[in-house]
Amino acid sequence: MAQPRRQSAGTDRRAVSIGAGADHAGRELRRADTGDMGMRWMGIDGGGSHLRVVIVDDNLRVLTEQSGESANPNSIGQQVAAERIRNAVSAALAAAGRGTVTGVGVGIAGASARHAADWLESVLRPVLPRAQYALSSDEEIALVGGRGRRDGVVLLAGTGSTAYGVAQDGRVFRSGGWGYLLGDEGSGYWIGLQALRAVTRYADGRLDTAGDLAATIMKRLALSTPDELIAYVYREARPTDIAALTRDVLALPDDPRARAIIDHAAHHLAELAVHVAEKLDFTTEAITFAGTLLTTNNPLSEAVVNALGLPLPPTIRYPPVIGAALLAKLKSHAN
Repeated sequence: MAQPRRQSAGTDRRAVSIGAGADHAGRELRRADTGDMGMRWMGIDGGGSHLRVVIVDDNLRVLTEQSGESANPNSIGQQVAAERIRNAVSAALAAAGRGTVTGVGVGIAGASARHAADWLESVLRPVLPRAQYALSSDEEIALVGGRGRRDGVVLLAGTGSTAYGVAQDGRVFRSGGWGYLLGDEGSGYWIGLQALRAVTRYADGRLDTAGDLAATIMKRLALSTPDELIAYVYREARPTDIAALTRDVLALPDDPRARAIIDHAAHHLAELAVHVAEKLDFTTEAITFAGTLLTTNNPLSEAVVNALGLPLPPTIRYPPVIGAALLAKLKSHAN
């Protein structure tokens, strides 16, 4: 079962001080000549259900990319996570050819906690003994990637939801990330759950405007009667399965009940981002997005942009994995 993002965080609800110094779909990244012997930076993104590793040159041009299954130790255990990370890193080093990696930026849930950072360094040090390390959370690398700098606010929406920000003076604040039982309002899980609840209310005759949505959800789950939902939800479904129903809700933007769920989700997500922005003395112009629900063009991302009062969706400079490499570069130059 997926762990709440907040359990892995290195900050709490209060603004605290740190030391000095989504996924963006469809972005074209230039690839550099692998014979370039200048500085190289590695980025590792282990957030969510995937693992991505890149090596870039000093201009952030991609030399090689590797991907694999999730390396979140909170979900799969440290031993399996360590093996997946080492394999992906070794493959990236082999594919990049000549050259030494100067610094490694890592964004994995829990990496900002001291014990987790020590574990991560022990995993990477055998394959990258001379590199400098910037070990952080998946939230921070999404912020650095999205903004192209360390300060600002990132709103993340996938299976879960959270907003994370770093002020210009180094203060850090987070809102959300409590996990699907306690929070994650506006997330994929939350949207899927609202759709399931609409089915039950429609079956009871308590909701007249969910006919199309109910039929779509029942068809998606291959269920004959609403009563079968009980066994599905309590015996079979994982949080990611429920979150996957979001695509069906977003496919019905003109359905009254689906539209209400989308707008309600957008309100929750905008509230998270605005709260963090206000705490750190930013305007909404400093907000960037991460997670497929927000970085692709769909009714939810459009509704969130409107709820934030933005004229256009935020410009996302780089995906989180490039943000990890950039974080390593920024921290190295700050030292």
